[in-house]
Amino acid sequence: QVQLVESRGGLVQTGGSLRVSCAASGRTFSSYSMGWFRQAPGKEREFVAAISRRAYITYYADSVKGRFTISRDNAKNTVYLQMNSLKPEDTDVYYCTAAYNKPPPTNLGEYDYWGQGTEVTVSS
Repeated sequence: QVQLVESRGGLVQTGGSLRVSCAASGRTFSSYSMGWFRQAPGKEREFVAAISRRAYITYYADSVKGRFTISRDNAKNTVYLQMNSLKPEDTDVYYCTAAYNKPPPTNLGEYDYWGQGTEVTVSS
């Protein structure tokens, strides 16, 4: 069992930056690939980024590639999502997620645990 707690999101202007983090507790953090998904009201939850257990591999959705960076600090049991050049269409609730003992998935069905979500709003 692992518990995931995202940091508070926020309101930023178009073109701005924001970093959200996710702190994990419970079983060994380095045993989990980590991911970020996002979801707007009435829409399906969509993949944003994922990182392997030792941070050797990262994946990004095409919509955020070159603007977002996922990273992790296994000593701090924390995964980060640095978001730059934000656009209004990035406005969503962002969810941290963990997949035990597997390569980083891009499919939400392969993840085992989810955080409660944090709201990010980008104003135009």
